[in-house]
Amino acid sequence: MSSREAVTVIGLGAMGSTMAATFAAAGHPTTVWNRTPGKAAGLDAREAATAAEAVAASDLVVISQVDYPAMFDSLADADLGGRVLVNLSSDSPERLREASAWVAERGGTLVTGGIMVPPPGIGKPGAYTFYAGPEEAVAAHRSTLEVLGRVDHVGTDPGLAMLYYQAMLNIFWTTLISYFYSASLIGNAEALRPYVATLLTDLAADGPMGFLRIVTAEIDAGEYPGAQNNLHMQAVGAEHVVQAFSEAGLDVTVPGAMSELFARADQAGYGADGLTALVEMIRKSS
Repeated sequence: MSSREAVTVIGLGAMGSTMAATFAAAGHPTTVWNRTPGKAAGLDAREAATAAEAVAASDLVVISQVDYPAMFDSLADADLGGRVLVNLSSDSPERLREASAWVAERGGTLVTGGIMVPPPGIGKPGAYTFYAGPEEAVAAHRSTLEVLGRVDHVGTDPGLAMLYYQAMLNIFWTTLISYFYSASLIGNAEALRPYVATLLTDLAADGPMGFLRIVTAEIDAGEYPGAQNNLHMQAVGAEHVVQAFSEAGLDVTVPGAMSELFARADQAGYGADGLTALVEMIRKSS
């Protein structure tokens, strides 16, 4: 009999099935359940007939479903008393807070999470997950959760895990979409790639000239120096970017939105400030 903690995985899509396989490979007795039966084939895990049976098999229940209402539906009849539910599904931060209360009303504890790798990266070097909720619940199951990747507990507010997760997704998506646009403008992605790679490396550099470090300090201080490169000039440059895409017969949705944000900031009186003054526009509701 294994001395490792038993774990239940609810949801056997690409993410859930990989998590179940990873737990089982690490020696954790693993029980699984999926709304559509038969998806446990090939997994070294016991497939429960019902979600309630799956929850009863383990003190730790890891959930990977399309959203949080799926958990409400799947576990409506399950006894959650004394169970720690770690939900790695995507949803809004407020929905996660509602879910925490829903689980608590049924005697359980909810830990929310946002896993920051695609299925092939689960359990591999560099994998990590944002967790939020009771610190003691995360600590009690840390060694098991570390099988999936590094455990980053970001706070007790259940919504924080999704805030961090969605913040990182926003950066990931917009960075790659910007690359897609620029590669289309050049017409040769491979020719552009080394320049983009250098730019991203320089942005993230830890030294005194690392741009990400510089703008982070400006944002947190609320100071946006623009003497050397003011926002007005960058707003003009953003218009030229849109013109370049338009002349090339390409879509201008993303560069157009960026130019519009620059223009609004300029018109609002931030033209003499630096690029980081854009955060003042972002923080204002439209």
